[in-house]
Amino acid sequence: MPETETHAEHSVTDHQHGPDCGHEAVQHGDHLDYVHGTHHHALHGDHYDEHESVAEHSTAEHQHGPDCGHEAVQHGDHLDYVHAGHKHAAHGDHYDEH
Repeated sequence: MPETETHAEHSVTDHQHGPDCGHEAVQHGDHLDYVHGTHHHALHGDHYDEHESVAEHSTAEHQHGPDCGHEAVQHGDHLDYVHAGHKHAAHGDHYDEH
């Protein structure tokens, strides 16, 4: 899954992520990402890296809907579908990671 890594909008001194920080934690390889709106970030030394990734499949490979077998979660004006600890939503002819 291709990724772009940039530094997050806040520092570790501004906000410490952990079990009681109020942000959803999702497993991402060998570490946890913390969900902020439509992006994820993870601790990397003395800062957080943004982890923005594309969905692991296309709309041609799998169509989400009421009987697709994936949990649907309301996200503003649309539904996200849960896949192994992450969420994505239809956006035209592809899925965006949320």
